[in-house]
Amino acid sequence: MDNFIEKQVTYKNIDESSVDQKIDNYLIKILKGVPKGHIYKLLRTGQIRVNKKRVKTEYKLCQDDIVRIPPVDFKEKISPKNLKIDKHTKNSITNNILFEDDFLLVINKPFGLAVHGGSGLSYGVIELLRQIYSSEKFLELIHRLDKETSGVLLVAKKRVALVEIQKQIREKRIHKKYQVGISGIWKEKQKIVDLNLLKISKGDGQKVIVTKNNKEVLNSKESRSVFFLNKHFRKYSLLDVKLITGRTHQIRVHLSHLGFPVLGDDRYGNFKVNKELQKNGFKRMFLHALEYGFIHPKSKEKVLISAPLPEELLNFVNLK
Repeated sequence: MDNFIEKQVTYKNIDESSVDQKIDNYLIKILKGVPKGHIYKLLRTGQIRVNKKRVKTEYKLCQDDIVRIPPVDFKEKISPKNLKIDKHTKNSITNNILFEDDFLLVINKPFGLAVHGGSGLSYGVIELLRQIYSSEKFLELIHRLDKETSGVLLVAKKRVALVEIQKQIREKRIHKKYQVGISGIWKEKQKIVDLNLLKISKGDGQKVIVTKNNKEVLNSKESRSVFFLNKHFRKYSLLDVKLITGRTHQIRVHLSHLGFPVLGDDRYGNFKVNKELQKNGFKRMFLHALEYGFIHPKSKEKVLISAPLPEELLNFVNLK
């Protein structure tokens, strides 16, 4: 379906290869070139249905589900094998492989690179990997990182790995540790933050807010982060973060709500501070996925993958 424009309603019968996939991930995969925001709008307005019923984005597909897809005009998408990717971009992936076996591929994702194409981007990490690993029949993202976040990113090379580790994520059996640079002097050694978060649609895309009233709470999701003070540097702080839940923009929203915005965050951050940082040559968001721990889907052994803090962030912290 890479170069396909559908002008009438279509129906997709779900086979075993797509069982347990979230409906939004399934649609992003088959509707190549359609902006994610448009796909979510189709789901939200009920234009996409499963077995004649509306479904939420969290819905997981079952064997023999019938997915109704309305007429959609979408831009021609270049298939991974025909993508023209420069050597530097390819090296940013191949030189940052942290772990690989027959089931999994783990990379240290560079900042500024989206995990997948769409919304005006011709490619992301997964498209790059499908070109580099063209002989692999199956390559799917297990989880996501924001475009401006660097660090540990897991990719499944077999469906059993995708299903098993996503199950661990749902059951909160995953260890996730981040490091984040914030504006201000953080004083508490440890702080647990529990907040209800709600996604809202804005003119420039989706934004996540902390709920303020009962109506919002009904549609929101619980989120929990544990923040640990690592060190102070100049007028900033370096924190270690353990995620208990993994909501969209969770760390960024929690810290912004507390009055300690992430350095370089252009959506929830302090724009005056960011402008000052850019003038001094710091031009990224200070958020890094440091560790990811899970049970291996085949060996059943504990695996802990670490990606050290990137050089540009270390240099910024150690700047006198």
